[in-house]
Amino acid sequence: MNEIERYRFAERLLGMRDPLGALMMLEPLLEEHSDDHGVQLLTARAYYHSAQLGRAKQALDGLLERDPSDHYARFLLGRTLERASRLDEALPHLRMAAAMHADPDYLDSVGRVERKLAA
Repeated sequence: MNEIERYRFAERLLGMRDPLGALMMLEPLLEEHSDDHGVQLLTARAYYHSAQLGRAKQALDGLLERDPSDHYARFLLGRTLERASRLDEALPHLRMAAAMHADPDYLDSVGRVERKLAA
């Protein structure tokens, strides 16, 4: 299996709700392509979906350090922080993602975290 096939298979595994399988497929790619945005983002998604929130945050912090304009990475960081019950930290990232890209999921997340904080 070549690198592209491995990456695509990892995407399919994540789509089938097998984030640990996706991480297994991504492991060799991370060793050789640790600076590749797509590999890093897919890995962060797999960490998030496997509840490895510390690793997800670390991967997303690295992505945003290199590209602060990545609205999806910012949204996923906000969701990761929300899931870790770090609502005060999550809200600015979710708001920024919603301001950068008009996605209904982004706006829903902002509203949900604002409501949790107000309760």
